[in-house]
Amino acid sequence: MTDILVVYYSSNGATEALAREVCRGIDSVAGMASRLRTVPQVSALSEAVHSDIPEAGPPYATPTDLAECAGLVMGSPTRFGNMDASLKYFIDSTVSEWASGAATGKPAAVFTSTSSLHGGQESTLLTMAVPLIHHGMLYVGIPWAEAALSTTTTGGTPYGASHVSWGRSPDELSDDERVLARALGQRVAKVAKKLEL
Repeated sequence: MTDILVVYYSSNGATEALAREVCRGIDSVAGMASRLRTVPQVSALSEAVHSDIPEAGPPYATPTDLAECAGLVMGSPTRFGNMDASLKYFIDSTVSEWASGAATGKPAAVFTSTSSLHGGQESTLLTMAVPLIHHGMLYVGIPWAEAALSTTTTGGTPYGASHVSWGRSPDELSDDERVLARALGQRVAKVAKKLEL
């Protein structure tokens, strides 16, 4: 099996719910497997020391995960039109992998969650893509050929999967959001598989 890293930060559960749907899409491609990882919350007081294994959920991501995997799908809640500091802290820790070209030529995609339609989801997705492009990764979005992209009244963009909570339970994804998150994971896995040849 070839792994695709799915790394995310989630504060209320919505981004984690999207991450799990992305994993379902990856796992649906023969010979490909998702490697689900999260990142610890950044402390505002001082640098917090966290165990390598959180109390619940997937393990914390390490820069080694980026080097070992054939692709990356990264997710964050929207924070003023940008990724959360916790995920940015992780990406900023991958300088050695950037310098060695460990991720060069691998497919990458992004996803986000917001509480309102105009909460900055598209700018968050685009700014999340910037460090991945600096890594030399191949940015993969969601093409308009995905029917749910043209009909969704909730989340979903050509730049990546998204979720809009609209006051619902944060982790309650719409059917379109699930479909588009799975499609994104499947697309990255298929591109990674083609690049292996």
